[in-house]
Amino acid sequence: MTQIAANSPAPDITGLQDADWQARLEKIAADPRMSEENTTIESASVSKIAMGLFGVGVVGLVLTFIGALSINGRHALGAFEVGVFTALAISLGSLFWVLVFHALNASWSITLRRQFENIATIVWFPAVLMIIVALIEITQGGVLLKWLERGGEYNHLLEVKAPYLNAPFFMVRVLVCAVAWILISRTMLSWSRQGDESGDRYLGRKARRLASFGIPVFAFTMTFMAFDFLMSLDYRFFSTMWGVYFFASCALASVSAIAIVATLLRKAGKLDGLVTEEHFHDLGKLMFAFVVFWAYISFSQYFLIWYANIPEEAAWYTNRQQHGWQWLFIVMALGHFALPFLLLIWRNTKRTTMLLCGMGVYLILMVVLDMVWIIRPMVYMNAAGDIDPGLAGIWLDIAGVVGVLGIFGGLVARKISKSPLLPLKDPMLHECLHHKNYV
Repeated sequence: MTQIAANSPAPDITGLQDADWQARLEKIAADPRMSEENTTIESASVSKIAMGLFGVGVVGLVLTFIGALSINGRHALGAFEVGVFTALAISLGSLFWVLVFHALNASWSITLRRQFENIATIVWFPAVLMIIVALIEITQGGVLLKWLERGGEYNHLLEVKAPYLNAPFFMVRVLVCAVAWILISRTMLSWSRQGDESGDRYLGRKARRLASFGIPVFAFTMTFMAFDFLMSLDYRFFSTMWGVYFFASCALASVSAIAIVATLLRKAGKLDGLVTEEHFHDLGKLMFAFVVFWAYISFSQYFLIWYANIPEEAAWYTNRQQHGWQWLFIVMALGHFALPFLLLIWRNTKRTTMLLCGMGVYLILMVVLDMVWIIRPMVYMNAAGDIDPGLAGIWLDIAGVVGVLGIFGGLVARKISKSPLLPLKDPMLHECLHHKNYV
């Protein structure tokens, strides 16, 4: 039987004779681990979790709306955006990993890849919310995005940046990015699920070709949305590293979310022997890698801006080291890097399911705080005369995040139950079933 080389283009399993391929499929199907009970989960099993998450999400959004009336709309929109861009980071990061796994023929990830595909397809939800935010900003003449203000005094910097920072082009970019993410993620999942039924080996080749096109599309669209919604909160600030900075959060948040999902599925008695401590070990290594990568990008950006000391750039950090935000600077340095670095460098953490799940929850919380660090200081920085309520308004900050992430989690839970928990007839599945780490 043909042996697949690890670096073979597009896998060579498609070169097997039909009889040999059918024999391999039958051998995989006969494996006790591939039983329907182990590879699927009933809708009833996740419905309570999904409904609970939906309920929490609805309560959070209702409280956010109340906060918009009782505190102010800018604060509510800022809290809402923290949730939106955390959910977007999780789903975009999952899309990135799906594309990379296909592009590299990564056999170790196959039993986990379906969950990356599921979360990636939920990108439609934060994408729709992102469009809603853009419409609010445009129709209200700039709530947090002050460059959308109409009829203000002359601003030479905005005039120079007007070919890019203008409402029509902004809306076009938002729609193009949202459509690209939704189409690519849905196509990848559709081909993967078709393979479950047909066993068509050539679907993998199609996915690989799309991945080679989708990776640069992902890179450009993710970067422009990070520029448009996050960096342009202060239109005077600019950083060539900003897209990579947001990407680090995407990659980290998505792997953390998969660690949580895989743990819950294992606790439910699913994927037994298919997702092992070897796969958790690899997830842990990716989490560790992107904790370090996030710290590297964050420090590099800070160091270059500090060293250059250009007012337009330095003001961004100055505003976050004053006005009561100093504590978050310390939390990000210690909590987003030092603590997870020391915990994840330990091999047992990466190979212990519950410990890694706990790290996943913790790191998603750190990503939330990263979005708070980016968005929240600008809520009152851009508002003349309004005073930040501080701790008195923290319930609104929590409500905005919980509202979005609650509904996002409910959608993910429902999606998981709608298809097998792994690609049942992937050409590289036989390698994944025998995956082992040696480091």
